[in-house]
Amino acid sequence: MTIGFMEVLLVKAKGLQQTDIFARMDPYVLLQYKRQECKSGVVHEGGSSPVWNEKFVFRVEYPGSGDNYKLTLKIMDKDVFSSDDFVGQAIIYVKDLLEEGVENGSAELRPRKYSVVRADNSYYGEIEVGITFSRKEDEYNDDDIGGWKDSSDY
Repeated sequence: MTIGFMEVLLVKAKGLQQTDIFARMDPYVLLQYKRQECKSGVVHEGGSSPVWNEKFVFRVEYPGSGDNYKLTLKIMDKDVFSSDDFVGQAIIYVKDLLEEGVENGSAELRPRKYSVVRADNSYYGEIEVGITFSRKEDEYNDDDIGGWKDSSDY
């Protein structure tokens, strides 16, 4: 088993469907990989085309338990007086990236656009994300992991 780090660059979204009637959306993203979860900053009045330019690091074991190698990006709209609205999500399958990274020491998916969909698979815009994977000994040490928490702690 190889241990490494997957760095996710959350760039921006475009063409998101508005969830607020009287104001512009305040979107943020919940990034989930297996039991790890990160939350982006909220783009106040970001509307349908927010820009984040944020990086997140996930600890990865390959091959690991299960075969569910997917990164889920849930786009939410922050609300003050009610619960946050679900805007849509994108799922990125990273198994091939991890395989290549284990074999070569690192691998990269340059920023590209992924469709944002709702539960019924209807199109709700797009999100731009880049991902790199590095084996532990190549680039990071455990102290470099930041901004994530193991969601099994709750």
